[in-house]
Amino acid sequence: MPIDVAQALAAEPRSAGIAWGHKDVQLYHLGLGAGVPATDPDELRYTLESRLHVLPSFATVAGAGSPGVINGLSMPGIDVNLAHVLHGGQTIALHRPIPVEGQAVATTRIAAVYDKGKAAILVVRTEVADDEGPLWTNDAQIFVRGEGGFGGDRGPSTRPEPPTGEPDRTVERTIREDQALLYRLSGDWNPLHADPEFAKLAGFDRPILHGLCTYGMTLKAVVDTVLGGDVARVRSYATRFAGVVYPGETLRIRMWEQDGKVRVTVGAADRDDAPVLADTVVEHT
Repeated sequence: MPIDVAQALAAEPRSAGIAWGHKDVQLYHLGLGAGVPATDPDELRYTLESRLHVLPSFATVAGAGSPGVINGLSMPGIDVNLAHVLHGGQTIALHRPIPVEGQAVATTRIAAVYDKGKAAILVVRTEVADDEGPLWTNDAQIFVRGEGGFGGDRGPSTRPEPPTGEPDRTVERTIREDQALLYRLSGDWNPLHADPEFAKLAGFDRPILHGLCTYGMTLKAVVDTVLGGDVARVRSYATRFAGVVYPGETLRIRMWEQDGKVRVTVGAADRDDAPVLADTVVEHT
């Protein structure tokens, strides 16, 4: 079986040094659509090095180009077809604000493997720390079609109740036609997001946008509209990828403000609000 569950869970964590600088942060922000309008002071916080702050979702790509960086799908016991892989969900816990320039150690392990019948879900956990201590913890839930049915734990079955009532804020964000091509320069080279023939093999009419790009665009919308542009207020950010979105489409992002958190849903406005992100929560100070 391509996934050896016992071996994957028993494997020693792997560590690698990572580093990033202001150009990595700026490229990531541009890949999310930042910089429009280009001279807007609120956007310059994402694009101009003298004013730069770091959107917390940068944690999903920080150090992606560093030598020896660990890909969870290369861990022992994991041998899967990339065309069968989708990102199922993502959680980030921030221990302190991410610096514009940094060097740290990222330690990765397979935290869980769940059996969903026709698919398996890998929980890839990466903990990142620098000389001053922990920075962030990433949990990526990786959905692998055709790898379930091995009789394992199905995993947590509880999901938060969807938010009710009219949202406190609704914004729309249009995805540029070239946005996936720009975003992938931050380190996710999966051809699913660029190669039409590969996308067809994976069952899509054309390349889809990276789920983590939608994830970052959504957090930026929350920070800019609810948190006063203050990235340091974000404590954690979790989502489930409920559907795909294509370059050229428009995201409709609805937000419900609660005590210490923002509940969010994201749909494809061009397709009758077809779900894109669900079970989405930003916890903040």
